[in-house]
Amino acid sequence: MDGYYAFMLVATAFVLMMTVPALALFYGGMSRSKSVLNMMMMSYVAAAIVGILYVAVGWSMGFGGDGTLFANPFELLWLDGVSTGDYIFVMFQMTFAIITVALISGAVADRLKFSAWVVFVPLWALVVYFPMAHMVFSCTDDSLICGRIGAQDYAGGTAVHINAGVAALVLVLLLGKRIGWPKEQMRPHNLTLTMLGAGLLWMGWYGFNVGSIVFGDDPETQFPLETGRTFANTTLATFAAILGWLVIERLLHKKATSLGAASGIVAGLVAITPAAGAVNLSGAVAIGLVAGGVCAWAVGLKYKLGYDDSLDVVGVHLVGGIVGTVLIGVFSTAEGAGGVDGLVYGGGAGSLVDQVLGVVVAVIYSGILTAVIALAIKYTIGLRLDEEDEVNGIDLVAHGESAYDLHSGSSGGGSSVLSAATTTSKTEGASA
Repeated sequence: MDGYYAFMLVATAFVLMMTVPALALFYGGMSRSKSVLNMMMMSYVAAAIVGILYVAVGWSMGFGGDGTLFANPFELLWLDGVSTGDYIFVMFQMTFAIITVALISGAVADRLKFSAWVVFVPLWALVVYFPMAHMVFSCTDDSLICGRIGAQDYAGGTAVHINAGVAALVLVLLLGKRIGWPKEQMRPHNLTLTMLGAGLLWMGWYGFNVGSIVFGDDPETQFPLETGRTFANTTLATFAAILGWLVIERLLHKKATSLGAASGIVAGLVAITPAAGAVNLSGAVAIGLVAGGVCAWAVGLKYKLGYDDSLDVVGVHLVGGIVGTVLIGVFSTAEGAGGVDGLVYGGGAGSLVDQVLGVVVAVIYSGILTAVIALAIKYTIGLRLDEEDEVNGIDLVAHGESAYDLHSGSSGGGSSVLSAATTTSKTEGASA
């Protein structure tokens, strides 16, 4: 078992890397130049707040005893009673909580107050994520999704991606559209950063999926069995999703873009996350192809339906999470982690119904409670930047900095950067 613990240390570091710096780079490159630092800061601050909160009460709420929705937050307060040997698994689950919250930030680029984000993060983690993690990952008889409903979720299709995607949609609807959207084209300012971030996300995702090992009665036998299947499925689904996205993009827009390839990577990873241990290799390819194509189509819905999802969190994470979770009921095999045959393998509709119910619970729970939290913030400290501040750029307004110091003649320290940011804010705000 020493090998398992060594592996989990690496997997945990990989998943933390998915937020900082991978997601920060992925979202930062997709943002406009006047808000890139804020976009990256939202990931870093989410990591800091959720990380400490998880150790304080999050582990207890997610894994500290039975309960359909909630576990006692004080039962394992500050990991009281948890052996230091189990700290590895605590840290692993902590990284899941961190990236789930950070994913939401991409939908609200350019216009959410930084102070509102700092308040939203701990409230959402406490009220939404930690209980949802208990429903999904703490598979007791009383836990709602994996226990009472029986839906499979290998590594977080419901608790992570659907959960974050629904929260993103709720925030977008309450915030409203960015100034000038959709008439003004708000293109990514640095696709090189986005491509780099996508590659790092892909690398880190092996920690995310492969680290979510489901142990049987014989861990020494189960460990290599699960790692091999999950690693291969994660890889093949991502390959397939890239192709699926680019084909649909080519059909719809006559171009196959680098942004499409990067988005296809994430769509495939999102969709295979809940199914990584449940399906065989052909099932993984099928899920990836479907997710890539459907998500490529879904990101365009914001223009038809009028919701301003800045960086396509809804189109990729909500839609991709639903696709992957539901298709477990179609492509799962009895040889997989859940031991259930899906429709394709003669298992009937029972598993498919369970998967759909799991999606419904995640959508309703996250949607209602996110709305309550967001409305409370909106009518107290406020959610949205003032119009003038939004035009000037949140980097300057919230952080007193500019990502690109192109006008300074000095090679000095941070004070010259701040000075340059101040003197050039008007021109940057108008052109970014």
